[in-house]
Amino acid sequence: MKRWPVIWICLLGLWITGCHRGTHPAGSAKPRIGFVMKVLNNPFFIRMEEGARQAARELNVDLIVQAADREIDVDRQMQIIENLIETQVDALCVTPSGSREVVAAIAKANQAGIPVLIVDTKVDEPTAREMHVQYATFIGSDNYQGGLLAGLYFAQKFTQPASLAILEGIPGHETHDSRLKGFLDAIQGAPHLTVVASQPANTERDQGYNVCQNILQSHPDIQGLFATNDMMALGAVEAIAAAGRKGQVAIVGFDAIDEARQAIRDGIMAGSVAQFPDEMGRVAVENAVKVSRGESIPETIPVKIELITKDNVDSVP
Repeated sequence: MKRWPVIWICLLGLWITGCHRGTHPAGSAKPRIGFVMKVLNNPFFIRMEEGARQAARELNVDLIVQAADREIDVDRQMQIIENLIETQVDALCVTPSGSREVVAAIAKANQAGIPVLIVDTKVDEPTAREMHVQYATFIGSDNYQGGLLAGLYFAQKFTQPASLAILEGIPGHETHDSRLKGFLDAIQGAPHLTVVASQPANTERDQGYNVCQNILQSHPDIQGLFATNDMMALGAVEAIAAAGRKGQVAIVGFDAIDEARQAIRDGIMAGSVAQFPDEMGRVAVENAVKVSRGESIPETIPVKIELITKDNVDSVP
């Protein structure tokens, strides 16, 4: 058997490694893009995945989409990211379940030379600076602005004193914190509005039901409710109906998923802030391909945001 000199074996190994990682000129092998979402069973992320897969088909991308079973399972999300790093994907798109916690996983991607694109939820910038972590871009809506739109809606809807309740998302979660802050800042200019209860329901429908049920026991006469996502809002719809007040509380959610839109048509929700997650998914994959080829992309790529009410529910896609 012919023996290859050791140096040639080493050079061959380096060549193979270099072929697997690195840039992908047009017409070369498929880029392998990992897309780590918060969950896969939430309609918002279902739409995001649809947009991502559509872009992957058009661009001939090998797209790997994974997520934890629950949005609050930050440890599982980090494990998924680390597993994808081990498989040496060419780029990673991540919707962080924990804005601070995910920074450690991004640091590992940095060490492996894998570019990271942050989608929908921003990372905690002080933590990122402290750990010297870099990411290629943030793709998403302005959650603060969305909360502001919801708050302004209530400020205009109620001209007399009114009591409001809030269903918050996961405590410390940047997305929901920003929505909450925007909402509270908006109603500061409306002294006739009073928030009588503001409690976390961890983004989940059943918790939205339970928390709203508890709020109604203490404050049965609330007139408006803001939930920082539609799953909690729909849980609140059910709790309010069970309390015999169906259609009597103005409920505004966030994400404008199909079921929330139907609830708006039926008059049992007042509105929801639309973020267009399919657009986020599409833009994320398109730009992941660019960075995998060594191309530069903007540091921030905004996606539009809009309040959906009965007036425009059928005209806004």
